[in-house]
Amino acid sequence: VGCDRSKNLVDICGEKHFQAFVCDALSVPIRSGSCDACISIAVIHHFSTAERRLATIRELARLLRPGGTALIYVWAMEQEYKNQKSKYLKEKTGSKNKEKEMNTGTAQRPLSDQGPDNSSQDAAWSDQLLNGLKDESCGAKPVADFRLPVHTNRTSFHSQDLLVPWHLKGATKKKEESVDTVLAPGGSKESQELSPVFHRYYHVFCEGELEAACRSLDCVRVQESYYDQGNWCVILEKL
Repeated sequence: VGCDRSKNLVDICGEKHFQAFVCDALSVPIRSGSCDACISIAVIHHFSTAERRLATIRELARLLRPGGTALIYVWAMEQEYKNQKSKYLKEKTGSKNKEKEMNTGTAQRPLSDQGPDNSSQDAAWSDQLLNGLKDESCGAKPVADFRLPVHTNRTSFHSQDLLVPWHLKGATKKKEESVDTVLAPGGSKESQELSPVFHRYYHVFCEGELEAACRSLDCVRVQESYYDQGNWCVILEKL
């Protein structure tokens, strides 16, 4: 059974005769302890606060039966790891001029409009975690003026909180409207100029950040934590 915030993606599942429904990852309408396994791929990095990211992991754990497992993937700050470039960086195509044209953006969004979430205990934990992660190993620059930088596609990250350009092609099909990757423009120059550009929020995770969030929950045990092609990944077991 699948679920997603995007109705378009859920409709695609229905067309393929899969079971899926629309919901929010912070509140999944499934009974507690009813799932043998859960998978969360490229979801948690879209939540804008540490409290909400932790709440999403807690909700994932709630769905699991005791002994059940969950797999979580989030985008990594480190797109070059152990001297190896990620697939995301390797797939950079086109000339520098075209890349510059594709990714020019001025959208800025305040980070200060998010309200508090969940308990003060979680808030205190998130502050402790974030303070512990503010070291030189991650290389992230703090957002001092509360405006998010716009990421240049197929390049390394310079901030943990950013906006990623998403290019909607002219005459796009419904299937393409909710893809969770940046689409390279195609067709003529005229069609590229007419293609609207949207900006999607990401919080890219530093090494150890996802694992630390999972370990803060008493109801789960971290079975494995690893890096995979520009993503930080954790396998959890429900206690």
